[in-house]
Amino acid sequence: MADKGGMDKMKGKAKEMGGKVMGDRDKQAEGKADQAKGEVKKAMGGARDRAQDAQESLKRRRT
Repeated sequence: MADKGGMDKMKGKAKEMGGKVMGDRDKQAEGKADQAKGEVKKAMGGARDRAQDAQESLKRRRT
């Protein structure tokens, strides 16, 4: 999950646009779901990064 959801967001946007062009509401919904999944991954990655930063900061204070 190195890109923190960016690929899911791009894939979702492409699906949504394809669904709009083709008039396929199911594909549009899939695209929106993929975009939401990407946002969740992005948020989780950010939270993980902040937790790791806090942990490293605490380790530096102890030494």
